[in-house]
Amino acid sequence: MQRYFVQETFNTDNELSITGESARHISKVMRMELGEKIIVVVKEVAYICEIVSITDVITVRQTGEIIPSPEMPVQVDIACGLPKGDKLEFIAQKATELGMHRLIPFKAERSIVKWDEKKGEKKTERLQKIAQEAAEQSHRTLVPEILHPVSFKQLLSMVKNYDVVFIADEEDAKKESRTRFAEKLKKVYDNKSKSILLIFGPEGGISRTEAESLSTAGAETMSLGPRILRAETAPLYALSAISYEFE
Repeated sequence: MQRYFVQETFNTDNELSITGESARHISKVMRMELGEKIIVVVKEVAYICEIVSITDVITVRQTGEIIPSPEMPVQVDIACGLPKGDKLEFIAQKATELGMHRLIPFKAERSIVKWDEKKGEKKTERLQKIAQEAAEQSHRTLVPEILHPVSFKQLLSMVKNYDVVFIADEEDAKKESRTRFAEKLKKVYDNKSKSILLIFGPEGGISRTEAESLSTAGAETMSLGPRILRAETAPLYALSAISYEFE
């Protein structure tokens, strides 16, 4: 069944109206008919609904069935230094599929890309749309929030809001003796932490100054193995490891 995220709420008759792009997709693209069923996600709850009216507005009614949530038992936010090209779009899409809760792009010291503030709002809207489409495809009940890029100083101030903060530092990968990420995650699981922030640098990685500032603020390094991963690969590796440990 097709899945749609809507902002509207059900009325007293357990009916709801779907408008805009989702309504056009139902009637024009999918060419659905009266009586067909879809999944409507309202406030992170997935309801199986039946289509009862098709005009410019699609009206649906609850069937009484609710689909269990597939969300991770822990909130995982991803902060990544602005990468080149379309890598941020790739991260937004794939990290959504893997269970990310929020994406926080930040202006890292080694970011080559300079964020165009004039076009920035449209870029953020596009990233948010990519996340929503990925959330629908992967049958999630939550669409990750995509933040407008923040400064490193702003990112640093966010650290205190999380139970655990990990930095992907390539210098850690070069050490002969490393604490395995699995061992650190085991401690996080045992402590029943509910929020994790994973911080990744751009193509050049996290600078020494940034790493020291984050460590002073309470973040710790995570070892993602002996190989150096690309900026768009590391977040997916870490999310997969967290999913394996918690789910």
